[in-house]
Amino acid sequence: MTVVATGSIAFDYILSYAGRFRDHILLEKTHILNLSFLVDRLEKRRGGVAANYAYNLALLGYPSAILATAGRDAGDYHDWLAARGIDVQGLRLVDDVMTATGFTTTDSEDNQLTGYYGGAMLRADALGLDDTVGDPEVVIVGPNAPAAMARLVRECRDRNVRWVYDPSHQLSSMDVADLKDGISGAWILIGNDYELELIQQRTESDLAALAQECGIVVTTKGRHGSRLTTRSVDIEAPAAAAHKEVDPTGAGDAYRAGLVASLLQGLELDDAALVASLAAVYVVEQTGTVEHEYTRDEFAQRFATAFGKPCPPQLFKPAGLHLAREA
Repeated sequence: MTVVATGSIAFDYILSYAGRFRDHILLEKTHILNLSFLVDRLEKRRGGVAANYAYNLALLGYPSAILATAGRDAGDYHDWLAARGIDVQGLRLVDDVMTATGFTTTDSEDNQLTGYYGGAMLRADALGLDDTVGDPEVVIVGPNAPAAMARLVRECRDRNVRWVYDPSHQLSSMDVADLKDGISGAWILIGNDYELELIQQRTESDLAALAQECGIVVTTKGRHGSRLTTRSVDIEAPAAAAHKEVDPTGAGDAYRAGLVASLLQGLELDDAALVASLAAVYVVEQTGTVEHEYTRDEFAQRFATAFGKPCPPQLFKPAGLHLAREA
């Protein structure tokens, strides 16, 4: 069984600003906001949420496939993903546009400002579940062209396939009806604390009400951990400590992959949240969303150190092909 990762395939320009955004925002002048920042570092990296999900699933040994569109400049990226054991039959390269590109500036407090060019991603509604592996175990419906997200939700519902709903930075482009439809019946609804607050406002629902509409509502809170809400429990999970904090871009996607892989391997929700937190912290310690790696033994040892208990052994039990690098 395979997890199908959908959403963007992108190139990320990651800019780091040593100051704090909030020191330059004049509240009485927000109607004419005009800010610029001299950044300290610029990096170009492979990214896009579909690739981020799939890569982190692969690191954890869980079979993954990508269903997404990329541009004429993504041939090497396609081959790079395939070389890491990710199924790319659903990654379609479009000849007449460029690959989606994100420009993210992060300040010293890990606040982020992002501009995004959709490019080939805006063609993603041409793809459906028939374009990827047969009989997927779960589909992660990540931020993508809104029409593509709506199509995937419908197809998952029609085919009785579980889906994870992660609207994140497409929330501003979605109407309320599509947002509610994506939430209704989802296995997991996930977003950071800002996104979950926005979802609650737009749907006029609190976390408890959202949990009635889907299985699990997950609020990620960066270095402050995460909150997992179901119809019966509300769990506060700690974050794993970073050896160094370089850039948080992509950490949330790694969290999602860790949570999904853990739950599919039968871990309890609280332990799954710890695995997800540890998967995320590896990203924070690098520049780029798919630059990190670890062996199974390294991950298990760090889990024990971070949380004071052994890593659940079933995390790495066979789930088809194990793709984590051997020690």
